[in-house]
Amino acid sequence: MAGHVTYRRIYEEPSAQDGKRVLVDRLWPRGVSKERADLDEWLKDVAPSTDLRHWYHHDVEHFDEFRRRYIAELHDPEHQQAVEQLRDLAAHDKVTLLTATKDADHSEAAVLAQWLNQAEPHSAG
Repeated sequence: MAGHVTYRRIYEEPSAQDGKRVLVDRLWPRGVSKERADLDEWLKDVAPSTDLRHWYHHDVEHFDEFRRRYIAELHDPEHQQAVEQLRDLAAHDKVTLLTATKDADHSEAAVLAQWLNQAEPHSAG
């Protein structure tokens, strides 16, 4: 991929090094205005399913299993358009995935960034 995908909390100040800023949470972060978020995209369809999110409940002891289940979900048809949109963004620019999760290192943003950085580029057609 031409770009590089990183992640961090949406509550941190935007940076010129962020590149494209993409929120990957299903729910809008509490206390963040649209202006302060300074987003290029909000791809809630790339977020984990509600069932998976509730099962995980940000319990770090379940993170490896969460990662496995989430990556499996990313191959589901309901995630495909958002995944392809992210891949396209990352092919052309640096992308920072944003999450409201307190522990960003154990979030869907971390899993997604690692997965996208390791994935082989896919052609769009």
